[in-house]
Amino acid sequence: MEVKDANSALLSNYEVFQLLTDLKEQRKESGKNKHSSGQQNLNTITYETLKYISKTPCRHQSPEIVREFLTAMKSHKLTKERHTTKEGTQQWGVGEGEAGLPRSREPDAGLDPGTPGSRPEPKADA
Repeated sequence: MEVKDANSALLSNYEVFQLLTDLKEQRKESGKNKHSSGQQNLNTITYETLKYISKTPCRHQSPEIVREFLTAMKSHKLTKERHTTKEGTQQWGVGEGEAGLPRSREPDAGLDPGTPGSRPEPKADA
């Protein structure tokens, strides 16, 4: 498969989660069994992806939350790639920072050395 436009191929974790959840429900309703090896492989990939992605913040997101996030991020003039990356790593509504923006998931992002919560400087061996 060849991707013509890299930006058009980006999906957030939320979009992947919704797509696979809907696909799983459609299969359940239609009663399709896993007869072919290709279908078994697809079922395995779907299962493993949903298992992983269900442990991320996207499980608690909704279209409204994603819209709020994108609106809040407009002023930062980020690329589509960065929006998608940030959207997938932030959990809105839980642990929000100032002005309703989510705090960074990186423990020492933006902290000066010596600030409580930052990593200690390595000690030189004498």
